[in-house]
Amino acid sequence: MGVRSAFLFIIVLLIAALAALNWGTLAAPVVMSLGFMDVTAPLGLVMLGLTVALGVFFLAYVIYLQSSVLFETKRHTKEMQVQRDLADKAEASRFTELRNFLEAQENTHMARNAERHAALLARVDALESAFRQRVDQSDNTVAAHIGQLEDRVSGGRTLGADLRPLG
Repeated sequence: MGVRSAFLFIIVLLIAALAALNWGTLAAPVVMSLGFMDVTAPLGLVMLGLTVALGVFFLAYVIYLQSSVLFETKRHTKEMQVQRDLADKAEASRFTELRNFLEAQENTHMARNAERHAALLARVDALESAFRQRVDQSDNTVAAHIGQLEDRVSGGRTLGADLRPLG
C-alpha cells in the first residue's frame, strides 16, 4: 500500500469514527435551507451522505483514469511493437544488402586475383622459356668452344708431342 493510499484510508477511518461517536448529533433533525425552500432533515447525515457520494465519485474517476491509462499504454505498446518489427525488418534488409555488397566485392577481388595469378603464371612461363632458351644457347656456345678447343688440340698434334721434358 502506498503512502497516498494509507493517508486516504486513515482519513476515511477518522470520518467513520467521528460519525460513529457523534451519531446522535448527526441524526438530529435541523431546518435546512436549499436556497429556494426550507427542509427539515438531519444535517449531519446529509453532509455525511454528500461526503460518501463525493468519495464514490472520486473513486469512479480514479478507476476511469487508471483504465484509460492502461488502455492507452496497451495501444502504445502495440504501436511500439509494430515499429520495433519494422525496424528489425529494415535492419535485416540492411544486413542482407551489406552481405550482398560484401559478396560482390569479394567476387570482384577474387576475379582480380585470378587475373593477376594468370598474368603472373604467364610471365613466369615466359621467363622460364626465355631462361631455357638462354641455357640452350649457353650450352651450345660452351659446346662450340669445347669443340674448337678439341679441334685445336687434335688438329695434327698429339698431346704427348707437345709436352717436352724440361731440362
